Amino acid sequence: MPEGPSVRKFHHLVSPFVGQQVVKTGGSSKKLHPPDLQSLWLQDTQVHGKKLFLRFDPDEELRLRGNDPLPEPLRKGAQEVEAADQEQAVGPSRQTASDKSSQAAALAVPPGDEGPKCLGADCLTPGAERWLQVSFGLFGSIWVNEFSRAKKANKRGDWRDPAPRLVLYFGGGGFLAFYNCQMSWSSSPVVRPTSDILSEKFHRGQALEALGQAQPVCYTLLDQRYFSGLGNIIKNEVLYRAGVHPLSLGSLLSPSCLEALVDHVVEFSTHWLQDKLQGRQQHPQIYQKEQCPAGHQVLKQELGPPGGFQRLTWWCPQCQPRLPAEGPEQHQRA
Repeated sequence: MPEGPSVRKFHHLVSPFVGQQVVKTGGSSKKLHPPDLQSLWLQDTQVHGKKLFLRFDPDEELRLRGNDPLPEPLRKGAQEVEAADQEQAVGPSRQTASDKSSQAAALAVPPGDEGPKCLGADCLTPGAERWLQVSFGLFGSIWVNEFSRAKKANKRGDWRDPAPRLVLYFGGGGFLAFYNCQMSWSSSPVVRPTSDILSEKFHRGQALEALGQAQPVCYTLLDQRYFSGLGNIIKNEVLYRAGVHPLSLGSLLSPSCLEALVDHVVEFSTHWLQDKLQGRQQHPQIYQKEQCPAGHQVLKQELGPPGGFQRLTWWCPQCQPRLPAEGPEQHQRA
């Protein structure tokens, strides 16, 4: 599954198309009707954890305002007040009645609720803000100005290229192709930067408190409420780098060990994103390895909460010893 760094790269690829009009569509999606996006304008894009949000609007008003950068969409609470203050500073508001109505509807969406889904042309009312939420599943991806090609034959022996779920051709001449992803309309993006591991507003205190619970840390690390964007690769790598056994209870780990885990989460994720943006190959130390860097045999097992999703986990029993039951773990990798 594409993790936070991969989705941030997708966001980086999509951003140059902001401000352009969709002039042609394609794709195999049946839930999302691709022709509904034709003639719409891509006005903004945001990323949170493992999800990408794209704002489309049929109204050309923003484009006709000139060459200034497109304004950020109005959001909840203080963000709306800040936007209103900016409008007052630059002059009379050019906001239409339908704009105000749609913004009020977006602000009425409770926290954590994506709002009503909209899947047809009837929902594309002039001036209304709408966000396309993209979730990338296990193998989702975005291709720019080219299509994905088959790398091997399928089970039937056919060399058939993957079929994109959605293709958007823009007035500037380029196109975006979305593969193996789920898409749905929402009235506003669901963005909580305090839990996003790649956000400057990531809340360390909240993450540390979550890790300190009396449950295996490998469960907590995959909890998107506290570590949005963290996936199985990051989980395995940071546990190895911190020298922590995946089934260690967070409540028995020392404060310094918990701090080290959060440090490795941020550092590894940030470096991985930098590598992706610069086209460098990732070199994991423990994920899908038979031996750790120290030459020890690596163990592999599916681990997850009872009744929950089980994820393959790799760890070194020597570099990541199981936590003794009688006291807090003091071992920590430098």
